[in-house]
Amino acid sequence: MNNPEKVTSTSSVGVDASLSDLRNSFKGRILLPSDEPYEKARVVWNSMINKKPQLILQCTDKNDVVAAIKFARANQLQVSVRGGGHNVAGNAVTEGGIMIDLSPMKSIQIDLLALTARVEPGVIWKELDKATIEHGLATNGGTVSDTGVAGLTLGGGVGWLMSKHGTTGDNLLEAEMVLANGEIVTVNADNYPDLYWAIRGGGGNFGVVTSFLFKLHKVETTVKAGMILHPMESAKDMFRFFREHVRNAPDELMSYSGFIVTPDGHPVAMILPAWMGPLEEADRWLDPLRKFGTPLADMVSEMPYTSLQSILDEAAPWGLRRYWKSGNFENLTDELIDIVMKNLEARPSPYTPFLLFHHRGAGATLPLESTAFPHRGDLWGGDIISQWTDAADDEKNVSWTRKFWKEIEPLSRGVYVNHLDGDDGNDRVRNAYGSNYEKLAMIKKKYDPENFFRLNNNILPA
Repeated sequence: MNNPEKVTSTSSVGVDASLSDLRNSFKGRILLPSDEPYEKARVVWNSMINKKPQLILQCTDKNDVVAAIKFARANQLQVSVRGGGHNVAGNAVTEGGIMIDLSPMKSIQIDLLALTARVEPGVIWKELDKATIEHGLATNGGTVSDTGVAGLTLGGGVGWLMSKHGTTGDNLLEAEMVLANGEIVTVNADNYPDLYWAIRGGGGNFGVVTSFLFKLHKVETTVKAGMILHPMESAKDMFRFFREHVRNAPDELMSYSGFIVTPDGHPVAMILPAWMGPLEEADRWLDPLRKFGTPLADMVSEMPYTSLQSILDEAAPWGLRRYWKSGNFENLTDELIDIVMKNLEARPSPYTPFLLFHHRGAGATLPLESTAFPHRGDLWGGDIISQWTDAADDEKNVSWTRKFWKEIEPLSRGVYVNHLDGDDGNDRVRNAYGSNYEKLAMIKKKYDPENFFRLNNNILPA
């Protein structure tokens, strides 16, 4: 597991004795297991996660975060940090420790002159998109609209605007953070530049971010996008055409692809292109994809930008049980497609897709050492997204996923840290950062030498 050591919690008697002091300094809500809102507050996106914190501290501002950290340190309690609670690994929840719950922190401040947005860590992407698109503005915001802004950003952040404007982390101008010692710092290119480098991809290893300052971009409020479905027997030809077409396309074309099961139970191959530029130029690049072969369905149409941002929401609802394996691939080879198709024939759950996301454009051209997020260059991110409903099916879904991953892992190169599962250990975390790992470990040692923030995809202090 990701935790390098187990934190020993103090007895509840000791915690109860110091809780009265916390109540004097904490403005937010303190939830105990006996409180009615507690059960709802501990639930996260992946229903495989069923941990029970000793306390949930729902913060209202940075001072609440400081108080929570000091309380946890004084009582030797493990800390988890929740923003949107959307992470597949379930690191937002601790067993027997303290959950620092940032979800009440929802402020969004738009500066139309500076083209920036200052955002608190409880905001999810559909909330930020709604606030910015009113002004024809956005920043790169993932692909599922109830993803938390904090988690996506700190892990790097891939999304529909990545090819035009870079990763979410590339668009982070500044952050306010609370460090492991309770100190509040402002982090940017000039102030704590090592931390600024590390939090753009390094996850929650270095502190609790209490506000993000993002660069905003003028975007088309109406885009053209949608799924194109092909029968499985045409999949290889479809992908051969698709991989060459998107590789030669301008940065305004961004695409998902993969294998899904339709609502009526039919396995199909899928491409999901999105044209992020002027509508009058869309057909030149979308028509070749729409006219290739004999599609089963062509759902490409004009839609609001916010509809594109939520187009995959129904495929990733709250409440499913989940276990993922992910990796990046240098090419969408015939060998990879063959292995994927063979394994999908035996998938235990119809809710399980295999998805591919093409890294390209502005998010791919920066040097890999420019931020902690190292996945630059022409890459395909591939995800085995196992999803099912019944706990009785856990073993067969997990076993199938592991077997599938073992076959394609030799073809992979690195992994997006936000897609690591709960049992991916430190070797996989190292794999997620490649040559950037050692620098991250040194920064971790500098700002969190005791590994206080360890319930994450953990970077061990050097």
